[in-house]
Amino acid sequence: MENGTVENGVCSSESANGGCDIWSCKDSDSSSADHLVVMVNGILGSAADWKFAAEQFVKMLPDKVFVHCSERNVSKLTLDGVDVMGERLAEEVLEVIQRKPNLRMISFVAHSVGGLVTRYAIGRLYRPPKRESVEDSSANRCEEDSRATIGGLKAMNFITVATPHLGSRGNKQVPFLFGVPAFEKAATLVIHWIFRRTGQHLFLVDNDERKPPLLKRMIEDNGDCYFMSALRTFKRRVVYSNVGYDHIVGWRTSCIRRNSELPKWEDTLNEKYPHVVYEEHCKAYDAEQCEATSIEDHSSDKLEEELVTGLSRVSWEKVDVSFHSSRQRFAAHSVIQVKDQSMHIEGADVICHMIDHFHLEA
Repeated sequence: MENGTVENGVCSSESANGGCDIWSCKDSDSSSADHLVVMVNGILGSAADWKFAAEQFVKMLPDKVFVHCSERNVSKLTLDGVDVMGERLAEEVLEVIQRKPNLRMISFVAHSVGGLVTRYAIGRLYRPPKRESVEDSSANRCEEDSRATIGGLKAMNFITVATPHLGSRGNKQVPFLFGVPAFEKAATLVIHWIFRRTGQHLFLVDNDERKPPLLKRMIEDNGDCYFMSALRTFKRRVVYSNVGYDHIVGWRTSCIRRNSELPKWEDTLNEKYPHVVYEEHCKAYDAEQCEATSIEDHSSDKLEEELVTGLSRVSWEKVDVSFHSSRQRFAAHSVIQVKDQSMHIEGADVICHMIDHFHLEA
């Protein structure tokens, strides 16, 4: 890393590739911070997109977290496909872990397509529990070995922000297409010209070696990619979603719900989090519940239904956000992560909510 900067007690160091590490400047804090928080940008984005949020994490949790804003998938590299980006991210995370031997825990915070990339990466980083018992090991060591890990670290928070978990091909999943079936059908035919391989993955039209679409393969463990086992390993999984005015990612796909499950929301009375309008803790469905719900909802696309069902086999915390009264509401996709502090600061309460509910103890 190159020479770092210091601002308001927060140290940051940028690499030649644009990645950024952020930590507390206080020696006692930085030495005790054993929780790695990896922040991942969305399509055509960069590590700078998470600058505000990363600094807030360190300011509020100075002796707990070490934040790394990913550098491997930026700008046009985000068009290479979810799997290619996921492989890069997994490799990058392992390099960070190797540089920081004191780390014990890991969490991810990802925006937009970055959430899909992170789901792929954790499938590659998953390490199953060691079942062999060692006679001279302490009880604590045995307990540690019995846990699955992500890159050798205890998995804590898996957080996505405005991520199209169900893809982008369904009705109203890309709001700027206005829900017009002809526009949505045309988009599936031309998306690869604009967003290349990533666009194919998002619209579920990829057909690598006649395999099912990648997003479908990612709802179960697949070969040496333990996609669902990795998700289950995290202490909590959270989706932050815009209920409206996000013209890039629709509400349904970002909150992993069927149309019939979208809640009625009202303006919040919480002064601390004025843009958080609904919160829900969804337990993991068993196979029978998934099948029953699938039968009840006839309105959804078959493949989309498979994605909802598969992802519902793990529990999720769902946080719905509205910027309908914000001056920057038409930029909700960026405001929700405070991509640019000067333009998108109205989303700061969402970042605060994220930090206040962040699980820190293994």
